[in-house]
Parts: sequence; structure tokens; C-alpha cells
Amino acid sequence: MITEFYRFLDEWNRILGFKTPTHHREIMKFLYDILCDSPHRGLLMAFRHSGKSTVVGIFAACVLYLRPQTRILILSAESGLSSRMVSHIRHIIENHPFCVEMIPANKKEWANGRITINRPIGIREPSVICQGIHGNITGMRADLIICDDVEVPNTSNTPQKRTALRERLRELDFILSPTGAMIYIGTPHSHDTIYRTEKQD
Repeated sequence: MITEFYRFLDEWNRILGFKTPTHHREIMKFLYDILCDSPHRGLLMAFRHSGKSTVVGIFAACVLYLRPQTRILILSAESGLSSRMVSHIRHIIENHPFCVEMIPANKKEWANGRITINRPIGIREPSVICQGIHGNITGMRADLIICDDVEVPNTSNTPQKRTALRERLRELDFILSPTGAMIYIGTPHSHDTIYRTEKQD
């Protein structure tokens, strides 16, 4: 199955006139492993301008291409940040030749903050929806949660804010489906970062 993700990635880069960088394939393999292997949790950190968010958007679009019933939640420190990721995913779906059949004739939910592709009927949530970290996520359900830069100075520059952020992120376990995956993308902004799980000295 990883070959399908590589093929999707390579085709998108071909459209843009690029060859796929080796580290983009490595990022894609890392994301694929999180999706497929228990405990379906992972943290992606990469050097600045590495294209990690670009690959994550391509990955999300490919997940929808291969599993159209998937419900994806994009969570960021602010809704503006998460809506950019949704726009990126939407742009890929609109322009990737593999995704032609995914675009609905009625684009009722086809905006910056949420998109719904052609998929099996009976699914209440959008295919992709975004929220800021303090937005209303009550009652949501997701099969893939992408936490994209939830730790930024405004959410982590005091111990109280970091505690509140950790408590908020624990709520995601109640939203995620039993076999769902959760991916964190970000950069630490404090010694007591939410991305550090080992015992502190």
C-alpha cells in the first residue's frame, strides 16, 4: 500500500515540475506507518522549510483518495492556521489527476474550513474540517487527527497555558475512532514542551 502513497506523491510533484526529494518520501513513509501501525500515534518534526506541511497535505489527500469514508480533523493553535491546511488539501484534490472522481458536483461543503468529497452516504462529519485549539470540538468524530502547530508561543509561553493545552489535547482521545490515527506536526517552543514525553530532569 505504501507504493500507492509514493505514486500519489510522485504524480503531484510531476504536475508541479519537480522530482520528489528523498526526505519527502521518508516523511510519507513515516506518516503511512502511523496510519497503519499501532498505537497510531506519531510526532513529525523536521528542519525549517523541509516541506513537512506540504507532504502532510498530500498524505491527507491520498488517504481520502484510497479511503473516501475517512473523516479528518485538522487542529492548530488558531483556526486560521488549520484552515490553510484544509485549503492545501482542497487544492491538491482539485488538481491531482487521481482525484477527479472525488470532487462533488454540489460543492455545498467545499470551503476553506471544511470539505466533503464524493463518498459513501450516511457519514455525518465532513471529509476534512479544521478547528483552532480552543474551538468547539464537542460531538465531533474523526478517523485521522492532524495536530498542526498546536504549540506556539501564544499557547505555551506559561506553565498554565501548557497545562491547559495538554488538557485540551487529551479530549482528542474521545473524538478519535477506535482504530484512528493522530499525528502531531510542530516545533517545540519551550523546555517543557508538550512534545516531550520522557521524564524531566
